[in-house]
Amino acid sequence: VQRLVESGGGSVQAGGSLRLSCASSLHTFSSYTMGWFRQAPGKEREFVAAISWKDGTTYYTDSVKGRFAISRDDAKDTVYLEMNSLKPEDTAVYYCTAGLYSYSEQPHQYNYWGPGTQVTVSS
Repeated sequence: VQRLVESGGGSVQAGGSLRLSCASSLHTFSSYTMGWFRQAPGKEREFVAAISWKDGTTYYTDSVKGRFAISRDDAKDTVYLEMNSLKPEDTAVYYCTAGLYSYSEQPHQYNYWGPGTQVTVSS
């Protein structure tokens, strides 16, 4: 059973925007820290952003600070990633993830993963 499903990926030109959504069927969505990771071809999966279940604090990797924004709607069991000023180096498969830690940048500390959605940014 797929507990997390991403949507909203696509192809955009540099400078453009996309909004990723992740719908959850987890029983207690509000109890999970939600995160976004990405993986480019030939590279390891890397942390992008997270939003804590505990107090809604948000965390970002340095390369996306000021351009990306993570948010959650616990009433809809959905987490979002607003991506602005996109760059070609943002091209990757983006994965939604859920974990029980209040915050982590380590993939192995997340319990559930979506299948991913492709984001392609052309120059």
